[in-house]
Amino acid sequence: MSRSVSVPSVPEPLLSAEERAAFARGLAQFNDRLFFECHDTLEEVWSGVRGAPRDFFQGLIQAAVGFYHLGNGNPQGARSVLARSHARLARYPPRYAGVELEPLRAALVVWLQALEAGTGAPAEPPRIATVAGEAA
Repeated sequence: MSRSVSVPSVPEPLLSAEERAAFARGLAQFNDRLFFECHDTLEEVWSGVRGAPRDFFQGLIQAAVGFYHLGNGNPQGARSVLARSHARLARYPPRYAGVELEPLRAALVVWLQALEAGTGAPAEPPRIATVAGEAA
């Protein structure tokens, strides 16, 4: 779960207008705590993406699935999926595809530490911040 100092350049995803709209909808669903819906929406985008950006979408999907597991009383499943999410998202620069990844990654670390220690989790799941003017 350590931060990587050097992240190789990863090409931005090439999304159609429809995919960009679905991406924005998925991020809004995550921020509205609609994790199951977010998973479905982002999976639609992910299925059409090829190459290096594919893991980015999978990392976001895994974050949604992890918080969905938490909401359903499955902390072990949540911890496993959130750890995989963090590992995937760690491969990308702090800002990628219009998303501020550094705050999300930092929040995932806090959640993972709390789940691993069996201590109280933060008050609520993180939100996914976007870069003004760059969001999908």
